[in-house]
Amino acid sequence: MQRLARQWQRAGTLVALVPTMGYLHRGHLSLIQKARKLAGPKGRVVVSNFVNPTQFGPNEDLAKYPRDLKRDKKVCAEGEADAMFVPAAADMYPSDFSTWVVEEKLAQGLESASRPIHFRGVTTVVTKLFHIVQPAVAVFGAKDFQQSAIVRRMVRDLNFPVNIVVAPTVREQDGLAMSSRNNYLSPAQRLQATVLWRAVQMARKRAAQGRVAAPKLEQELRRLIAMEPEARPDYIAFFDPETLRSALEVKKGTHLAMAVFVGKTRLIDNATL
Repeated sequence: MQRLARQWQRAGTLVALVPTMGYLHRGHLSLIQKARKLAGPKGRVVVSNFVNPTQFGPNEDLAKYPRDLKRDKKVCAEGEADAMFVPAAADMYPSDFSTWVVEEKLAQGLESASRPIHFRGVTTVVTKLFHIVQPAVAVFGAKDFQQSAIVRRMVRDLNFPVNIVVAPTVREQDGLAMSSRNNYLSPAQRLQATVLWRAVQMARKRAAQGRVAAPKLEQELRRLIAMEPEARPDYIAFFDPETLRSALEVKKGTHLAMAVFVGKTRLIDNATL
């Protein structure tokens, strides 16, 4: 891949990268299609397909994370991607690997509270992908809001010549954000998982009515989620979308992010209120 990327760079070809962990769905397809538009008819779209082990904690789902390369190739073809980069873990991380890229401010709290090594793995692998693929633009999904903010900050701070584009979250008809982990849900759990979207809608309605204390609204959302027998919140947070600083009051423009377990499956969602 690196050799091909250098050929494109020497030819002045614009490259758009879509980083993924595979098991592609319509949400990923929307990112690929966005990259296709950004690259233009003469550009190249590369979809990386790599279940990155360094962003999984010791008790997380690395071993069972869904994989289907044949399906992924079909989605890439539908989105008119030019190449799919599928590296081996041993090639990305030699046995004596010891260098990490760490963002120290935006990576505090939210996802990091439950997954302390997660973003170190994300920033490191994204840095490696940028070096290998040499993109001018990279497209990420808004569902991973904190991740997008961290990658933007990393690109700014380390002077990467990459434009970061964040595309809207793609949802199922019932509002559930598309995710490869939705595949883990039983039919009953899949119905209960819509409580994340219902929580977003409740929070938006409350914010539209006027300012409300963040702890009060958090408790309201927790009560809503608790109505589903297999759902339990990991966190519910309200914050400024630029700084990620916690908000004491929720109003229009405040951002909501949450992680909710449905059974053993941990789902995330976020939205501007």
